[in-house]
Amino acid sequence: MTSDANLFGCQFDFSKKVAIVTGGSSGIGYETARMLLAGGAKVLLTGRDEIKGEKAVRQLGEPGQKLNFLKADVSQPAQCKKIISSAIELYGKIDIVVNNAGVFNANPIENVTEKEFDWMINTNLKGPFFVCKYAVPFLKENKGGSIINVSSDAGLQGNRLSSVYCASKGGLTIFSKALALDLASYGIRVNCVCPGDIATPMLDKDLKTRSDPEKYLETLTGSYPVGRLGRPEEVASVICFLASGISDFVTGASWSVDGGITAG
Repeated sequence: MTSDANLFGCQFDFSKKVAIVTGGSSGIGYETARMLLAGGAKVLLTGRDEIKGEKAVRQLGEPGQKLNFLKADVSQPAQCKKIISSAIELYGKIDIVVNNAGVFNANPIENVTEKEFDWMINTNLKGPFFVCKYAVPFLKENKGGSIINVSSDAGLQGNRLSSVYCASKGGLTIFSKALALDLASYGIRVNCVCPGDIATPMLDKDLKTRSDPEKYLETLTGSYPVGRLGRPEEVASVICFLASGISDFVTGASWSVDGGITAG
């Protein structure tokens, strides 16, 4: 698969578009930013780790007129507001919002603390909600735009030892559908992408918590009908499709990018 903006025989044209990508310093967010930039977009990356964020910007291209990084924690509504105001200050408008920042931890419910619960819910659900809340007035002013929320296969079905994560991603999936109904008449589309297990730093971090990481990874991979895990650029391709004008008739949809894991 090609990893630039030229996908499926179509050229994604993001010229004159401004995009926000939360959780953009690695994995799916990083690949999404790279494809948006390849299509001509101006991009604001956000993340909690300033060092990783600045490294990502250097890898993607020098910061400046088309690319910037903002240190921000989406679990804090005030920082969600800052993300939007920073994009407006830098670029003057917003066309595309990709809510990609997310966290994961596997734990049986009896071991889940209130702190862990709040951490996942605030990052995975509250964060996207408030990023959207503060972005919507500017998208309305812009007379249209596209919001893509990165959910999960766990937002479509239950996963073992993941009750809090499933609650956060399930909420995000249904929130996306509800918001799509509210905003359709303004020309603003809202969709969510539901990846399976993707080879990202988040997965690497999860593997380190397992008693036998090699065995766990083998079992995990074997659970996928396609016989492998996903790649970040495969999810980013779908995000960019939903961000582009090619998908103008698509809103309120949940796109599974999961190697068939939720097919049955």
